[in-house]
Amino acid sequence: MNPLQRIVVAGASTATALVLLFGYHTSTMGALVTAAESPSASTTTSGATAAPAAGAAGAAGGTDPSATRTVTGPTVQTQWGPVQVQLTLKGGTITDVSVLQKPSGNPQDDAINSYALPILVRETLGRQSAQIDMVSGATVTSVGYLQSLQSALDQAGV
Repeated sequence: MNPLQRIVVAGASTATALVLLFGYHTSTMGALVTAAESPSASTTTSGATAAPAAGAAGAAGGTDPSATRTVTGPTVQTQWGPVQVQLTLKGGTITDVSVLQKPSGNPQDDAINSYALPILVRETLGRQSAQIDMVSGATVTSVGYLQSLQSALDQAGV
């Protein structure tokens, strides 16, 4: 084989390897969501059961700016399953973040989310906004989390 043919074969092999690498999906199954599942039966990142907020304005219902209230973001449908965030606020401060829905259905999703969601929650509490970094290796979940989080913050007027 002459040098030009070797270069062409090497280039084609590299291109093929890159296409295969970027085309590989890390999760082999999408989320298995059934009609029986509901946000009220979902778990938070701490493993406790969370109840959905009573409306977008939360449980406060009044005009007291120091009252504790909850705001639930919308369910964001991602490639691997739904993501939904619920915030607990006291005044304009986020005091707790619960993840009501997250991609699940296979061990890969569970492993990724058990690592990524606590990081996203910690960053949200630390920065008090949706201006946080996504978690490497959990891009799809991070995007869904950020969308639901930003919508909940908008509803709360924060």
